[in-house]
Amino acid sequence: MNLKLEKFKKNICGKHVILLGVGVSNKPLISQLISYGARVTCCDKNTDIEDEFLEERKLGAQFRLGEGYLDDLDCDCIFKTPGIRPDIPQLVKARKNGVEITSEMEMFFKLCPCKIIAVTGSDGKTTTTTLIYKILTGNGNMCHLGGNIGKPLFSEIETIGENDYAVIELSSFQLMSMRQSPDIAVVTNVAPNHLDFHTSMDEYIKAKKNIFKYQNKNGLLILNEKNDITRSFADEAKGGVVFFGGNADVHIEDNTILFNDKPVISKDDICLPGEHNVENYMAAIAAVGRMVEPDVIKQVANTFGGVEHRIEYVREVDGVKFYNDSIASSPTRARAGLYSFNRKVILIAGGYDKHIPFDDFGKDIKERVKRLYLIGATAPLIKEAVVKAYEGKRTLPIITQYTTLETVVKEVYMAAEAGDIVLFSPACASFDMFKNFEERGRKFKEIVKRL
Repeated sequence: MNLKLEKFKKNICGKHVILLGVGVSNKPLISQLISYGARVTCCDKNTDIEDEFLEERKLGAQFRLGEGYLDDLDCDCIFKTPGIRPDIPQLVKARKNGVEITSEMEMFFKLCPCKIIAVTGSDGKTTTTTLIYKILTGNGNMCHLGGNIGKPLFSEIETIGENDYAVIELSSFQLMSMRQSPDIAVVTNVAPNHLDFHTSMDEYIKAKKNIFKYQNKNGLLILNEKNDITRSFADEAKGGVVFFGGNADVHIEDNTILFNDKPVISKDDICLPGEHNVENYMAAIAAVGRMVEPDVIKQVANTFGGVEHRIEYVREVDGVKFYNDSIASSPTRARAGLYSFNRKVILIAGGYDKHIPFDDFGKDIKERVKRLYLIGATAPLIKEAVVKAYEGKRTLPIITQYTTLETVVKEVYMAAEAGDIVLFSPACASFDMFKNFEERGRKFKEIVKRL
């Protein structure tokens, strides 16, 4: 029996709980908290969601939608969605008035009966999280995959056993207000990202640190040795530290990934393209390499073809290969895609402006792109960075700008030649044209499949 969960049920019964934002993470909480005896009010700025919650209304959930959704936060407990900053005045006031402010993820961490392995980073966290999950399940362990990867886990807590593993991806949004840390924390890397949400790079880094800040001496922290920021985290670790990359605990020697100088897998075993995916494997091995035999990891490496929207092969048309890398919502993430192929690519990039500089990305485009097609709000900014990178020394690639994804894909197809690789790697968020990167990637694939 999960005694912590039973205590939570007893304490929440009869309490007034506000769910602030009813998106992916909070929606499953509505019926769950009502079943525990709580009075639930759902507050959300979006007024177009009423018809999505007919069953929840029948159960007794109350809704406050629209511009006034923050007007009255007088309650016993608030479950905040990750996209709402914890320092908005209404939450600051509620906290001063004694209201407990938490989140679906933080409460899961408090009540989870099993070991938690969590992954964060500016790039590579979804693939690394998935690799850890697949390696452990391949080893016969019962695992629960969720978090920022798209599945809230609190709704499954009744079925999680103490000998299971919870494998969780965490974003800076989720970590920003977390006061719990996992047993094993993995930080793949840290580079400028989400600076439209965070007030500064320092705040972004501080949020990332919460993944290990609340560990104890028994915790384990996995860090990228080649990244200056993550390497510095070791000074603040409270438990053990394992590095990967460079000459670290997990490193590459003679084309083989070694863990504590023992061979695990060859780089040739990995069917995912790109050196960044070799790094993802090293991070995963650093986290669970002590728990499983190399054969298990090799089996995953031989068969795992990647996560959707991550340098995902779509199709070949008239000798032209199309790849969907819609997950690349930052320049560093797009850079990984550019260097995943053994030739220059035709690149489609651009999107919502997260206020991240493109100077280094312009240099990457100079080295790895033969034709550049730009869309979205950042198109002029990326073009400016590319022009600056060339400094008049060499002929610029053909650069064109378009207003819709459909138009640009068709123009790319018309101009491409047999043998070309077309990479859709935006280097920007999707919010100027799409709800999220998944919708953007699906739209790209849909257009390509119609060519």
